[in-house]
Amino acid sequence: MNPTEWVFGEPVGVGPWEGPWPDDPKYDPELLRDGDRRNVMDKYRYWRRDAVIEDLDTRRHDFHVAIENLQHDHNIGTVVRTANAFLAKTVHIVGRRRWNRRGAMVTDRYQHIEHHEDVHDLVKRTPGLTLVAVDNTPGAQRLETVKLPRNCVLLFGQEGPGLSEEARQAAEMVVSIAQFGSTRSVNAGVAAGIVMHAWIRDHADLSRAW
Repeated sequence: MNPTEWVFGEPVGVGPWEGPWPDDPKYDPELLRDGDRRNVMDKYRYWRRDAVIEDLDTRRHDFHVAIENLQHDHNIGTVVRTANAFLAKTVHIVGRRRWNRRGAMVTDRYQHIEHHEDVHDLVKRTPGLTLVAVDNTPGAQRLETVKLPRNCVLLFGQEGPGLSEEARQAAEMVVSIAQFGSTRSVNAGVAAGIVMHAWIRDHADLSRAW
């Protein structure tokens, strides 16, 4: 069963397939019969979920995203949704296994997600990738003045306390986002979107964007 999603009080997506059904195996018979109200691009209307993931896997980018989940952070759903939008290779949850999926808006069904007990396990299981920590600490390089590595893990800390000391010690590169107001830091979900987009500007083939 695929629940109907709504935007401004109106159902999103499309109704039942009109005309003869396609015989391509990537199409889902239930969606063809009942309509497709999922939060997906039009290209993927009526596709089976595993077919969508298989297609995304042919185009995923070379960056990963990791976020520490030490105190049950409510920003993780937003991070996962943004990682899906920018087609990150994998999202890594470091710390607590449980997280609030509401902010992901069901995009976690199409995004590879892995869990790690701690940062040491993250580093061990992502060999060959540069660990880039995002934190507004002294000595951090301005994101606006550096080029992010193509093959990397973008690591974000817990909302409030920021990165753990273990994360800071493990990072090979630390970047900060330029700020000009009175607040000490920006929301972790916002920061993740800014840094992911910086990677996109540096490395992505924009001809493949929607």
